[in-house]
Amino acid sequence: MSDWRIYRGVGLRHDDIRRLPDPPPWRDFTSRDDPPQADGTTEPGAHADTGDTARRLGAERVRHQLVENLHPHPEEVEAVNAALYLRRPLLVTGNPGTGKSTLAHSVAHELGLGRVLRWPIVSRTALADGLYHYDALGRLQDVQLDRAVQQGPVSHPPLGSYIRLGPLGTALLPTADGLPRVLLIDELDKCDIDLPNDLLNVLEEGRFDIPELERVADREPVAEVLTDDGVRVPVRGGRVECSVFPFIVMTSNGERDFPAPMLRRCIHLELKPPGERQLAAMVAAHLGEEALREGGELVQRFLDRDPGSLVATDQLLNALYLTQQAEGAERLTRERLAEMLLRPLDQTE
Repeated sequence: MSDWRIYRGVGLRHDDIRRLPDPPPWRDFTSRDDPPQADGTTEPGAHADTGDTARRLGAERVRHQLVENLHPHPEEVEAVNAALYLRRPLLVTGNPGTGKSTLAHSVAHELGLGRVLRWPIVSRTALADGLYHYDALGRLQDVQLDRAVQQGPVSHPPLGSYIRLGPLGTALLPTADGLPRVLLIDELDKCDIDLPNDLLNVLEEGRFDIPELERVADREPVAEVLTDDGVRVPVRGGRVECSVFPFIVMTSNGERDFPAPMLRRCIHLELKPPGERQLAAMVAAHLGEEALREGGELVQRFLDRDPGSLVATDQLLNALYLTQQAEGAERLTRERLAEMLLRPLDQTE
């Protein structure tokens, strides 16, 4: 019986790390998003969707099968279309692992809207983090360095060189082809109490100002700034103003309530846990049909779990992948691995 373990805890050095198999598709970082062309445009179609999208939706060769077999509920399709038509953010709630974040990638892939801009939210996140960052310290250091090495008047570098737009700021840039960008504001319920209200004006007006550029607009009416895509684009008069409102997906695990003014500006969608057919499509897209056949018992265990237990879909995928890799191990070992990986998230012991 082959030993599937890489680390054995024996205290002796060995080179078994070299036989570590390829990672599961949703943890494969070898195919990052290709860098966009630095042509000064923000055309969504110019941005590759091979990295994050492949991890979310599965391999390209079977991705169409996943989309065909998922059969999203009519209310999901209707909510997405309502957000597209009304140019309103889509607030998606549901338990972990129900596909809230994946929905943004699915829409971007199907509609050809390119790379999904992602803004992950933590308790310290402020509105400015999503809009732009000004590297004042870096500019000061460059000016001091120029003074030290140059004789005579010091030439100040362009202010735009020290400004980088965040995911929200990039999503609000005018697009060359008139198509919206897709922005994922992930886990908004983890934010500070003020962020939802701070977002209101930007989401309502579709624009924001960069005071650092406004102050020098008479000397630098057009500034070249860096975007979240890694390209430089012109900003005129210190104002970023969208020509088409982006498709925004805001996800929440339901850890907090949002203020009414924000809710009335959003389309709300609550995602239900995937059913048997949807799970089968996910497993086949990520791990192949063989994994689905061999792991049928785990899939059924996932479906038969207690209604109140919180088990995410990616836990099932992890269990299927690892038990597949440990096929040479004893059955008791595989059972123990599956039990560890499928432990309910709300189980304290």
